[in-house]
Amino acid sequence: MDIQQSVKTVLANYANFNGRSSRAEFWWWLLAYFLAAVVLAFIGGVLNLNFLPSLLALALLVPNIAVSVRRFHDIGMTGWWALIFIIPLVGLIAMIYFFIKPSVGPNEYGEGPLAPVS
Repeated sequence: MDIQQSVKTVLANYANFNGRSSRAEFWWWLLAYFLAAVVLAFIGGVLNLNFLPSLLALALLVPNIAVSVRRFHDIGMTGWWALIFIIPLVGLIAMIYFFIKPSVGPNEYGEGPLAPVS
């Protein structure tokens, strides 16, 4: 999966909290989101429209949560674990740890998001 395919997949599943998301899909999405925020911050700074990154964050809040929940599903955990980010610093470290874990194969949330290798 590349960055373009990841963005399309996440936006196509805008509010889909069911199923699974692969590591590649999650991290490519996060990179695209970060790059978009940096570009909008630069444009907002030049044009004195400093609300642009906040507008992006608000517009993409639901897909960010949805892809995080699907990523937790991919490692066999309930999506409620996404609330761990509420704990300062420890929550962020825990989420990064969980998000870098590999897929666990078929689980209660469905088949793995990656195509089987033959």
